[in-house]
This record gives sequence, structure tokens and C-alpha cells, in this order.
Amino acid sequence: MSHPHPELTLPPPLPHGGVRVVALGGLGEVGRNMTVIEHAGKLLVIDCGVLFPEDHQPGVDLILPDFSYVADRLDDIVAIVLTHGHEDHIGAVPYLLKLKGDIPLVGSTLTLALIEAKLKEHRIKPYTLGVAEGQIERFGPFECEFVAVNHSIPDALAVAVRTEGGLLLHTGDFKMDQLPLDKRLTDLRAFARLGEEGVDLFLTDSTNAEVPGFTTPEKDIYPAIERVFTKARRRIIVACFSSHVHRVQQVLDAAAQTGRKVAIVGRSMIRNMGIAEELGYLHVPPDVIVDIKKLNDYPEDRQVLVCTGSQGEPMAALSRMANRDHKIDVGEGDTVVLASSLIPGNENAVYRVINGLMRLGATVVHKGNAKVHVSGHASAGELLYCYNIVKPTNVMPVHGEWRHLVANGALAEATGVAPDRVVLAEDGVVVDLVDGIARIVGAVECGYIYVDGSTVGETDESLLKDRRILRDEGFITVVIVVDSSTGKVSSGPEILARGFAEGAAALDGVAPQIVAAVEQASGKGGADSYQLQQVVRRTVGSFVGGKLRRRPMIIPVVIEA
Repeated sequence: MSHPHPELTLPPPLPHGGVRVVALGGLGEVGRNMTVIEHAGKLLVIDCGVLFPEDHQPGVDLILPDFSYVADRLDDIVAIVLTHGHEDHIGAVPYLLKLKGDIPLVGSTLTLALIEAKLKEHRIKPYTLGVAEGQIERFGPFECEFVAVNHSIPDALAVAVRTEGGLLLHTGDFKMDQLPLDKRLTDLRAFARLGEEGVDLFLTDSTNAEVPGFTTPEKDIYPAIERVFTKARRRIIVACFSSHVHRVQQVLDAAAQTGRKVAIVGRSMIRNMGIAEELGYLHVPPDVIVDIKKLNDYPEDRQVLVCTGSQGEPMAALSRMANRDHKIDVGEGDTVVLASSLIPGNENAVYRVINGLMRLGATVVHKGNAKVHVSGHASAGELLYCYNIVKPTNVMPVHGEWRHLVANGALAEATGVAPDRVVLAEDGVVVDLVDGIARIVGAVECGYIYVDGSTVGETDESLLKDRRILRDEGFITVVIVVDSSTGKVSSGPEILARGFAEGAAALDGVAPQIVAAVEQASGKGGADSYQLQQVVRRTVGSFVGGKLRRRPMIIPVVIEA
């Protein structure tokens, strides 16, 4: 099943003057955000991000939106509008541009700088258009007005899309921090002005819709960080997202205040902070940042490292430190700060890293025991404010798991939006805005596209199932030689098992059963090596399932001699 609503058929043709909205990612999940807006035969894409794999997707590096909906209409895409520079909004852009490299990328200065650095690694030189809040640009039949919003990365934008079929307002990821570190407020005056104009469809960030009240201001984090820097006896290691410019700024300020030196660890962190400093979004105090190779020139109580790995990613710097697989040797007296919130699905990996660090003697400070991070998303109180200001005709919650979307829809209804005008949709579900009314009209194919090493789209659920079996159940190889003239077993079976706590002796009883089953099948005549392999597989599977309660991968090899 490629979408969660098998009762929905393919959508009918879009009525003349209508606007179609199809999310290819970001609905029913936190990540791989991508929304396609269609009007007058043209397509506008808002964001194109990745989703990071969970434990049940072994071997997968990234998960992309399913581009099949737009693959045969690439010439109709007039632009890709990027709301901000987080991976779950820009990470899949290189893979879309590999299908058609000249699609214009539209975004703020920092967002474009981050995506251009990423595209350089893919050897793609994009066509870009930098925009700022208050700016209006036309792309085919779409007139886009960009609105300042604050988030956990600078230079984030909401986008209002005017068409002949109605006005859409997409918030991107946002919150309403009234005392932002960069003095850049979410432009509620613009939201109100657009509301007066008449917003026909309001697409709103749902991530924190279940959280009551208002999101804590970023400035409230600094006292907790300052306290860590004042009390720490030895080295301080801060882990955060490689794009979290505000948090790194606070770390640099605290280091300057306490006379510490900061080394930045990790390729993506070094790259992004270099871009932020060059563009003026990160202000580095004099003589605070040093190369990691020179950090040991300073006493340990003056050392600070900023690295990635706050989500427990196995190859990130912090996870490797916890596993003693990094040149930084974490030990007694060190303080580790996880300056980020938990992305759903990452909890076990993060707690595994925390336990590993504490086992090494480190003090770990995280959101659960100190105010060292605040969310970048609007809580319920802020969303209510937005609904009352914008007064939209129709609402479509975006960016969140199903529980977040439902909670966001309930907030919209509480402010007076009619229940039948709140559209709850998941990836692949098609929503048409026609004559001022938004409704679900069908669904399109929208599966997971896996990036697995150097392959894109080759890995599927059956392959992942095989990997999960290998990981969880082990495997058994059986080699047997059959005399092609008599049908008798002339050698074997040789049985090799891996991943069994019981040991090889537990399989001793299956060998006679294999011989009997193979000779019985051969004796009937007409059984080729493939059919005999199936006999071996069934025999071993039945034995292991009954005796050991396991379902391993069984690889039979039948040689006819």
C-alpha cells in the first residue's frame, strides 16, 4: 500500500481555476517535507527534505519524498521554494535536481547558502533566487509573498501563494518568540494583512500542537548554559544540530565569558557555522574558536567542543565518543550538553548515548534535567493566535505525526473554523481548493524512497525485511550434494548457522530430516535443484520454528553431481 487511504482512488482532473495541494512528505511524520501546489497546468514545490531512518530500516542512510508524482511533469515545475535550511526541508533537493537541474531554487540568503554548499558536494550548480521578507515574486501562475517567521534557524520564511483560484498561506516551520536572539520577529502584521485579504487555505506547522501554552523564548536558555560553563570542572562537549546557529552563538558567548576556547567538530558543523559566520548570522567573539588540533594546548578546564550527534546518530561524533571510537576521550569530570529536543523515534538511540557517556564518568545535561533547549515550533497558544489573526476559510495542518495534525485541526475548530473546512490529510492524499472550499479528492502513489549507500530507490520493503531477519533471527546455510542419476544424497548436508545462542549442536537433529525429505522428493522424479532447495528450506524452517521458536533466513544450496 503506497498511501494510508486505500479507499481513495486517483484524483479526477483539476477543475478549471482550481488549486491542487499534494504533500509528498511531512504529513503523518516529522521529516521529508515536500508540498506540491498545482494551478493552471503548472507546479510550485514548497520544500524538499529528507527523513532519517529508524531502527526498523537497517542500512538505510536517508528517506526521500516519492518524486513519481512529478517525475513526468518536471518541465511544469516553475520553482522550488525553500522555507528554511533544515535537512528535513532541503536535504532531498539534490536528488530532485538530478532529475532536472535547472529548476529555480528560491529562498532566503542563509537557506540558499546551505543548500548551495550541499549541492556542490553533488556537483550540481543550481539556478537560485534569493528573497527576503516582504518581497513578492511571480513564478508562472503563482505570485509568492515571503513573510518573516522565527524558528530554530535564522532566516526562516513563510510563503503566501496567490493564484486565481485562491490565496494559500504556508507557515513553514515557525514559532512566535517575542524576544528572538536575532531580533527577527514572526511578522504577525503580515499574517493579519493576509487575513484581511482572505486566506482560502492555511497550511500550518503542527509539531507542537499538542503542547499547551507558548514555546519558551530562546533567550531563556542562556542562564542554563551559563550555569553549565561556570560549574564544569573539566572539558565541556555540546551536541546540537549542525544548523542550530542560535545555540552555537550562545555557546560561543558563554565560552568567551568564562575564558574557554571552542573547537568545532564534524564536517557539517564546520561547514554550516563557517557559512553562518561569513554571512553575518553567527558572531564569533575574538580568539574563542581554535582548531581542534590545537585544543589540547589549553588546560582541560578551558576546553569546549561543539559537535553533532544530539539525536544518537551512530556515525555522529557524540555517539562515537560514547563508544570510545573517537579521538576525543570522554572521561571523569567532563560535562556533555545535549542542546536539542528528541525527534520522535530517536529516543532509544539518544538514551543509549547518554548512558554510554555517563558510564565513562561524564555529567550529561539534557532537556530532561535542565533548560538547555527550546523547541523551534509554535505551541498551541501561538497557533490559536495565528488562527484568530488569519481567520482562514480552510485549514490544512502540515508537518507532524497524525496526533499532531489532529491536535492542530482541533485548535482551528476551537477558533471558529468549520469542522468540514479542516482537512486532515497524509502523504499522497490530494486536496483540491475549488470555489473557496478545500476537500480531499483522491490519492496518488507516495511511498518511501530509500537512499542506501550509492543507490537511490533500489531498496524496498522486502529487502529491509531480509535485513531485519538477518539482524533479529540469524541465518542458516545448508549445502547438500545429490546424485543426479539415483536421487540419493551423496554428500552433506553441511549446516552453517550464525546468530544462534543455542549453538550448532541445536541443529544436529535436522540433518537426517533433510536427507529423508530430499531423497523422497528426488525419488518421485522431475525435481530440479530449485525444487529441492525449497524442500530443504521448508524442512529446516519447520524444525527451527518448532524447536527453537525462531524464523531465520535459510539459504539452501543443492548441488547435483
